[in-house]
Amino acid sequence: MKYATWIPVAAILLVANGHAQSGNVYRCGTNEYTDNTAVAQARGCKLIDGGGVTVIHGTRVRPPASVATPATATPTVRVATASQSASGQAEQRARDADARAILESELRKAEARHAELQREYNKGEPEKLGPETRNHQKYLDRVAELKAALTRNESDIAGIKRELSRLPASK
Repeated sequence: MKYATWIPVAAILLVANGHAQSGNVYRCGTNEYTDNTAVAQARGCKLIDGGGVTVIHGTRVRPPASVATPATATPTVRVATASQSASGQAEQRARDADARAILESELRKAEARHAELQREYNKGEPEKLGPETRNHQKYLDRVAELKAALTRNESDIAGIKRELSRLPASK
């Protein structure tokens, strides 16, 4: 009973698939295909041997509607006045000064954290905490975490210094 409903559906699909691939496909030029024999003969298209051809139509790039044609376009010249240029430069200097101040404060925090981590790390032999006296693996895990934190903090400091060197010098 289950298969009785599938047989007509399968037959329809097979017939439709056979019908779609039964015609000849012709190639006209480099990217144009047709299955119309009359059009193919009129254009001098070549018959393609083998399986069917799948053509995916792409989109064409269209210029925006607001763009004028070159013949009617009027050139626009933008002249910056000295006051506009000076105010733009002043704003940029202010942004650079703000960025420098933020980076310098981050550098101070990172250096303070680095000093704290170094004190706690104690050249690879930090003091054992309560539960670490009985469980040596906990101690080793904490030492490894401290070393990783020190390495990470050193790379953070190097990155902040690199960013500071990219900024223009403050006046």
